[in-house]
Amino acid sequence: MPGMAGALRERSEFGQGRAAFLPQLGGAALQVGKALQRLPPDRAAGEEAMGPRRVGVLHHAHELRRRHAGGEHHRIDTAIAELGYIPDAAARALSSRRTRTIGAIIPTVDNAMFARGVEALQSYLSLQGYLLLLSTSGYDPEVEARQAQNMVSRGIDGLILRGDMHTDSLRRLLASQRIPFVNVGVYHPDKPYACVGNNNEAAAWRACRYLMELGHRKIGMVAAISSNNDRATARAAGVRRALADDGLQLRPEWHLEVPYHLDDARQAARTLLSLPDWPTAVVCGNDVIAYGVMLEVERRGLRVPDDLSVMGFDDLEWSRHLRPSLTTMHVPTDEVWTRAGEFLVRSLSGRPAPLHHEVDVSLVVRESTGRPGRTPGPGAREALARNGPTDAGASRR
Repeated sequence: MPGMAGALRERSEFGQGRAAFLPQLGGAALQVGKALQRLPPDRAAGEEAMGPRRVGVLHHAHELRRRHAGGEHHRIDTAIAELGYIPDAAARALSSRRTRTIGAIIPTVDNAMFARGVEALQSYLSLQGYLLLLSTSGYDPEVEARQAQNMVSRGIDGLILRGDMHTDSLRRLLASQRIPFVNVGVYHPDKPYACVGNNNEAAAWRACRYLMELGHRKIGMVAAISSNNDRATARAAGVRRALADDGLQLRPEWHLEVPYHLDDARQAARTLLSLPDWPTAVVCGNDVIAYGVMLEVERRGLRVPDDLSVMGFDDLEWSRHLRPSLTTMHVPTDEVWTRAGEFLVRSLSGRPAPLHHEVDVSLVVRESTGRPGRTPGPGAREALARNGPTDAGASRR
């Protein structure tokens, strides 16, 4: 009970006039007050002496609240509030063997989708009485494993991981410590690990098929970095499969991978548009990459979708506000992260929870895609010549 001794000393009711205050608690609440009164008046008595008493008082108070309803329950809560009492998490963990802490390791915080998902997760866990402990891996499985070990040493009850590209040492650690975990952003029903997410390959296939239904045959892709990123790898595979279904292929010079930054996406668009023959449509690995491609097309005096159709993935908030607004694949990010939290909370409480959960991904058609326009000819070439390579000196991150 951190600070309880100080609170007892500071309040006059528990100074010289403790006896005058205790009767006001009444019945069961009086027992809580007496238990609090027996605490050592000074924390200097030592942590070892305080620890067992903290646990005892905490347990006593919760038991009384459980057993008594109505006015008694209210008076107990009132007494606790007036004392400024805050439950000691360490003492509760000793009693229950649970810290009510969930860990989450994401690749980066520099990603609007991750930020939104973490916010939804934290809101849900807070309502369930759990604390969220967050860390980043930088898309490095070894860093992820070390961060997980740090979290386990701090007593997390469960863990949420992004994707399913983890080290064997991490899997062994979680198994040996019996810590439940769930992978988010992927759907692998054939694996023995819990997951909540979408089929990225199928979603990218649908995005590319839509462009093909509009009449596009020259389709490129500006993808996220696929190294240690199974979601990016699956999306590229989906585009290739859609093209192969019609006897087409993703030409190597039309397939670029970039980090999650606008300037890198713009550089990729510059590379594509500098080719003698560029695609009429581009599937982007996520919405932010699509924003960068669209910015560069506009900067060069070309038009979306007349000169280049652009397809995103995720459906971030800004996507519907752009002009032209972005056609994209909508991923229910809030649902993914909330359901991941639900899986862990239910598992930790011994309630059944589905091991694999697939969320629906839907195509949102807006203004950035259309039927293929003219083959880039004199007008487009003249626009490129007038505007030239912009930001040529920009460095890649």
